[in-house]
Amino acid sequence: MPLPDKGAAWPPISPIVRSDMEDWAAWYSADPDRLAYRYRTRRRTGRAYGQPDNRPSQYRGGIVGTVARWFWGEPTPAGEKRANLHVPLARDLARTSADLLFSEPPTLITQNAATRDRLEELMTTGLRRTLIAQGEVCSALGGSYLRLVWDTRIQPGPWISLVRADGAAPEFFGERLRAVTFWKVIAFDGQKVVRHLERHEPNLILHGVYEGTEDNLGSPVPLSAYPDTKDLLPVRELPLQGRLACSYIPNTMTAPDWHDVPGAAGLGTSDFQGAEGMLSAVDEAYTSWMRDIRLARSRILVPSGYLQSLGTGQGVAWEDREVFAPMNIPPTGEQGITLNQFAIRHEEHRATIEDLVSRIVRNAGYNEGTFGDDGDSTQMTATEVKARNARTMATRARKTELETVGIAEITETLLILENSGLFPGAPQTEVERPEVRWQDSVQEDTKVLAETADLLRRADAASTETLVALVNPGLPLEEQAKEVRRIMRETGRDTADPALTGAENPGPGFSQDEDGEEGV
Repeated sequence: MPLPDKGAAWPPISPIVRSDMEDWAAWYSADPDRLAYRYRTRRRTGRAYGQPDNRPSQYRGGIVGTVARWFWGEPTPAGEKRANLHVPLARDLARTSADLLFSEPPTLITQNAATRDRLEELMTTGLRRTLIAQGEVCSALGGSYLRLVWDTRIQPGPWISLVRADGAAPEFFGERLRAVTFWKVIAFDGQKVVRHLERHEPNLILHGVYEGTEDNLGSPVPLSAYPDTKDLLPVRELPLQGRLACSYIPNTMTAPDWHDVPGAAGLGTSDFQGAEGMLSAVDEAYTSWMRDIRLARSRILVPSGYLQSLGTGQGVAWEDREVFAPMNIPPTGEQGITLNQFAIRHEEHRATIEDLVSRIVRNAGYNEGTFGDDGDSTQMTATEVKARNARTMATRARKTELETVGIAEITETLLILENSGLFPGAPQTEVERPEVRWQDSVQEDTKVLAETADLLRRADAASTETLVALVNPGLPLEEQAKEVRRIMRETGRDTADPALTGAENPGPGFSQDEDGEEGV
């Protein structure tokens, strides 16, 4: 399928999906100006058609006007500066999701040693940080893309990059990605919008540049017209064995609010979905709290006769001094000095905010303890931590299942492209789909593990291999095998018992080379 024709409406996705993603992107940005702009011009969409951006009820008083607008959509009264306070809770949710998945990066396991070394090199040379960013964007926008790109002026082979879900128009067959068109704005002069479109189909990538407006793609122009695209080919065929040069990773397998939207079945949904109103309420509660503090500043009310003239045309002022000369007038109630200070409703505001935050965190699938807000400073075992954060652990397990498929797919495709002959300087390794092995996010203390291993050893209830795996759960299998060999050699158990008295031997899975180091 070719690139879009000139004059096409843009972007080519459902206005419902676009509106939701723009909301989530505004919350994820943690920018009060962007939030205010988004909700003052927010397009109200229905299932059949879109309604005007601004409705008259937004500017109406009373109950109708209050219900019709969000906190960030309320116009600032004339003559006043905006005092709305924003709490970046949405961004905190997205970061926490990425940290749970990628603070300890997954291990890519293959049978071929050279391929395994190549994948480890990918992790250390940029893939890990790409995955961290991908996990954050995926949580915020409901999904993200991993895409293969290359520039031989930077490095001899391709690498994996990130594309946000709000910069792509996907085409799904069921829940599987069949094709996708990425776009980015490469020039904007206030009216004319220049977009670079990159369409991915099996074994094919198409590039195009269009000059249009904000909501219209406009007309195609040559790729050479702009520096960002002058080195690209309009059509690039790739020997990818019928694959796309990208993969999509959804945040969830279902999108409850989009089940009746054509083409949105495989998109997934944001961790913010359903909590936008509560996020707005948190900001409103914090703003009210700060308003109480601002209004509660101590103020002194004095009679006009106590004010000191600053000169003709300069007005009058109250000079706040510790000692004043007595005034030769009888004191009256109207002539007294009054101290005025309002109460700060801090307990009410704190309780409201804590309840809202708890509901937002739960809506995203996490326990409050995940964010360090449970107030319990006592030391806990890994089992106790997992029990207390059972909801968080379940959410993490669900997300790792979705991440596993996309990561394995894009890394295998990268190996295919490296071995295609298009990049002579790229590493050449055997193509193999890796097993994505995730680290345990909560591990026992080393002392606890050592004590457990010691008890199992005394009870003859576990082999050396099992004990090494217990104490070193994150160590690759090959390194565990080497560690077992070293233990066997140091303890003198690396040879069979000639008297057959039961001394432990290395087992059939181990062999020793000349230096005694290798163990498989």
